[in-house]
Amino acid sequence: MKYAFISGEEGHYPIHKMCHWANVSRSGYYDWRGRGPSRTALRRRRLAELVTWSFHDSDGTYGYRRVHAHLARLGQHTDPETIRALMREQGLVACQPRPWRPTTTTAGDASATPDLLKRDFTSDTPATKLVGDITYIRTWEGWLYLATVLDCHTKQVVGYAMADHMRTCLIIDALTLAATRINIRADVTIFHSDRGCQYSASTRPKNSPTSPTHSACDALSGGPAPATQTPGPNPSTAPSRRSESTGTCIPRGNTNA
Repeated sequence: MKYAFISGEEGHYPIHKMCHWANVSRSGYYDWRGRGPSRTALRRRRLAELVTWSFHDSDGTYGYRRVHAHLARLGQHTDPETIRALMREQGLVACQPRPWRPTTTTAGDASATPDLLKRDFTSDTPATKLVGDITYIRTWEGWLYLATVLDCHTKQVVGYAMADHMRTCLIIDALTLAATRINIRADVTIFHSDRGCQYSASTRPKNSPTSPTHSACDALSGGPAPATQTPGPNPSTAPSRRSESTGTCIPRGNTNA
């Protein structure tokens, strides 16, 4: 280490003074400088080349643990800390790709819907303030989408629905179940959600107008609307919905509640 330090500072200070400061002889320093690289240095240099190759072979995603495991499978055994030191010396920093996250699809006319709750999610009576959202769960068969409706007073899930898509009918099913469990009151109950296109869409199911699904759809959109359908996303690349919040005052109750 002393000889290496003197060699690194050569040209800044006289050799004889640095040898005197380091308490080594000049002949010993010149003898060290004339030697070839040691076996340890050669092995470390070779190992550094393998570390660099393994790192670039992984497109820069391997950290020192995975580089160590990769070289071990190739028969190059060393301790992980040596790999870590070599990567630090060469400036090799793993760039881990971020996991895929679904993006938000916001309805174009969502700004026209007022926020009736004004960020106040407290409620003194049941079935006065409801909130809803869609979450996604990765399964072996693809994405599973779960729509929920929560009562701000009881903090209970009063409605939910699951499907392999996140079309508007998923929201309708969750609201329909909620309407059968709680007393939805006209011009009193407020349903609060984000501005995703599923909650902002105006749609009517193709079944009977007297079905409970029709009532839940009207409650969401504020009244009957022409029949439209929101295309469903591919389950493998399906977008999520997480954006600004809006409120919808449910205009009519459910007579079956």
